[in-house]
Amino acid sequence: MTLYGDDATIRRILTAAGDTWAVVGLSDNPERAAYRVAEKLQRIGKRVVPVHPKAETVHGEQGYASLAEIPFPVDVVDVFVNSALAGGVADQAVAIGAKAIWFQLGVIDEAAYERTREAGLLMVMDRSPGREIPRLALG
Repeated sequence: MTLYGDDATIRRILTAAGDTWAVVGLSDNPERAAYRVAEKLQRIGKRVVPVHPKAETVHGEQGYASLAEIPFPVDVVDVFVNSALAGGVADQAVAIGAKAIWFQLGVIDEAAYERTREAGLLMVMDRSPGREIPRLALG
């Protein structure tokens, strides 16, 4: 198995890339992984901004239908969408000036991974911050 993101990169995204995380695919459904991961991110001090076509408020934060609609800077874009859509989200993250992109477990687009890194962003793919936070003893 290829690892897309070493511990140093993961730690840097979680501790130093910034505290405003746009979570693409986050809805108000507690059964979804995005909902639970967003809770963990909030527990370690991250502002979690839902990005979903329904633009629902989740965990007390106003949702937006797209990254481009968020009216303030976003540090990290956490991607919970199908791999076929993830590359487009990565390109949007670069366009809005994010510092890092995180593709969740099972979300894989190697071309997007390379494009994003070439653009100078930190990138992790096929990993979950929900698992990495306790593994690296960050929260």
